[in-house]
Amino acid sequence: MTALVLAASRAGPQDAVAKLQNVSHKCLVELDGEVMLQRVVREIAESRHAGDIYVSIESEELMRGVPYLNEMMEAGRLHFVAAGENLFASIEHAANTIPNAYPLVVSTGDNALHTSEMFDHFCAETLSSGAQVSVAMTSAATILEAYPDGKRAFHELKDGGWSSCNLYAATSADAVAAAKVFETGGQFGKQPRRILKAFGLRFMLMYKFALATIDGMAAHLAKRWGVEVKVVRMPFADAPIDVDNPGDFARTEAILKKRRGAA
Repeated sequence: MTALVLAASRAGPQDAVAKLQNVSHKCLVELDGEVMLQRVVREIAESRHAGDIYVSIESEELMRGVPYLNEMMEAGRLHFVAAGENLFASIEHAANTIPNAYPLVVSTGDNALHTSEMFDHFCAETLSSGAQVSVAMTSAATILEAYPDGKRAFHELKDGGWSSCNLYAATSADAVAAAKVFETGGQFGKQPRRILKAFGLRFMLMYKFALATIDGMAAHLAKRWGVEVKVVRMPFADAPIDVDNPGDFARTEAILKKRRGAA
């Protein structure tokens, strides 16, 4: 599967995480001694399902400045693709630019805790399902079992809480068109107006009042978009954790150090 890593920075050096180390992009900070974007790309590259890997970012020079990424680019495994003005524009441009783009897996440059095992699980489930669109989600039960004191904003549905893992797949151009819901950004949270605009009134009411299970929500979107939608359940408590702020940075680095110590 072709892998696309979204790594553009809207806030640039003013991002709170980027400021921690005075870098231009938060994905260029070092976590436990390794550049975050390098870590994300390396884990994808080590998976058995990943083919060519593309990074969507403002300039190729940003990638060339990281020795590991530069080496992968020279080897022909890693490629630059220009970022668009928003998430959807970046995905659409990449899908239209990358040769033989499908099936396409989309991740982000701040998924510092994602592993090749997680990537493989998601890809295998996507391919076996035959779905045109797949979304990775982890249950609140899985997360709280590992982090009982963790404070996370779950999507509360009829079958419990869920958290997005920032892993998406599209197997066709029709599937990519569904990503237009991210045209105004990727953070919907509990904002009814944004949910209404992106997904429609019925979806918003189903979500707000927990009237459907997560598979029921996916079935509704499948009907709305005209493509088959699959929710891939991720049995990994770390999968939904990304680096959005300094608190996330500290927690993520602590987890990485603990992993290294265990290894």
